[in-house]
Parts: sequence; C-alpha cells; structure tokens
Amino acid sequence: MPVGIITGSGTYALPGFQGRAREVPTRFGAVAVNQGTLAGVEVLHISRHGEGHRRLSNHVTHQANVSALAQCGARAILAVTVCGALDPALELGTLIVFDDLHYLSNRLPDGSLCTLHTEPGARGRGHWVFETPFAPALRRVLVDAARDAGRPVREGGCYGHVDGPRFNTRAEIRTLAGAGVTAVSQTAGPETVLAGEAGVPYGLLGYATDYANGVSPQPTPVEELLRLIEASTEAFGATLAAALARLEPTELTPTGTHLRFD
Repeated sequence: MPVGIITGSGTYALPGFQGRAREVPTRFGAVAVNQGTLAGVEVLHISRHGEGHRRLSNHVTHQANVSALAQCGARAILAVTVCGALDPALELGTLIVFDDLHYLSNRLPDGSLCTLHTEPGARGRGHWVFETPFAPALRRVLVDAARDAGRPVREGGCYGHVDGPRFNTRAEIRTLAGAGVTAVSQTAGPETVLAGEAGVPYGLLGYATDYANGVSPQPTPVEELLRLIEASTEAFGATLAAALARLEPTELTPTGTHLRFD
C-alpha cells in the first residue's frame, strides 16, 4: 500500500519523485494526485497549493485532499509545512517534528466545521478520541530520518494552526505562545483532524522559516523568509526519502479510537 505525502509552500514537486499525475474524484471534489515512487517506495503526492502557488491557504481543499489519499489506499500520511517560530531559541532552518496541536476553531477555510462527518446518519459517523493527534510511529521515523539526513531537528513541539492568508498580530502570537505553541502555519490543522477521522496515521514535519510577529526584536526580512522557503524543499526532500525507507508497515496503525454510532 502507498504512503501519502502532502507538501506546502515552496515544495510543489518532490525531489527524486518519479511518477504521473491523475485526477481522483471525491465527494468533496476532484484532486490532482501524483502517483509514483520516491526512495523506492510507492507514494501518493498532493501539493496543497499547486504549481505556482495557485491556491492560497484559504483555497486549499482539505476534505478532498485527505479523502483522495484515503480512497487511494494510503497507509499513512507524511505532511510538511514551513512555519513561523514562536520560540526565540529555535534557530531558523530547523526541522520540527510536532507532537501536539492547537486548533481551537476546528474550522475549514470556508468557515464550516472541520470534519468528514457532514451527513446525518452516514455510516462511520462518530467522534475521534485521542491522546496525541500525531502518530507516534511516524514521529519517531521523522526524527530519525532528519538526523540521518544531517538536518537539525527539534523532537516535539505544539503546532498552532492559524487562519490565513494574512499573518498574525503580536497580540495573537502572544496568546498562542502562552498556550505553549512552538510554531504556526495556515494549513496543517484541518489535515490532522481529517486524517484522524479517516483512520489514516498522520505525521507533521515543520521547517522554521521566520520568527512570528513580536518573537524577535527585529522582524525576519522577507528576503530571508523567501530564501528559507526555497531551502526547505531540499530539507524536506532528504528527510522524507529517509523516512520512507524506515517505515514499518506493521507499526502504521490509526491514531486514537473512534466512538461510532453504527
């Protein structure tokens, strides 16, 4: 069975990937899925924003993306995101393997609730119950893979989902920092929840490209932010390739449990 990979800003194609694109229909809309191999492993790749960053964060179709990967038989999802650091001790260019989530709104970009359970009485409806939203086996694999690839990595951290496309105010960042958030971006909150509901193990790898508003005495220059977004492609590519080689199918089990009503 294949492994799903979701990439974001700066990584519109996977380095070393060999395959072809196909359109996968879902009840939430059609999705362009690149199917092929990376590091000798069958993968299903989705670019959140599309070539040329066609879709901003408020245009990403999270329900369709996760549904397409589940329909295609993805045994796990490895996702990557560039992010703004809330910890001034976190050096820019560092990878982060997240182990917790701050996503209080639980809303999709269109304002609707973030769930796959959209129809009353539909089979499989229920509540996703978990201790940690990210699959422990995938977290371990990503940490080891980053070290294998010679990349600086922080093991653990709270991912904070924020709504885009604007960046956050200083007051908003102070509130998130007070809640223990390590880094923020605008897309991975819905993916985490929807993958959990779909029963597909999900792991999230971040790359710090800037300091969020008010975290450092001087704002990160836009030129440096763009440079690090570009550099993230190589870091993500090397880490994902090493992670795929380490995956053990027997360890890929759904995160948490489901309280279902059928």
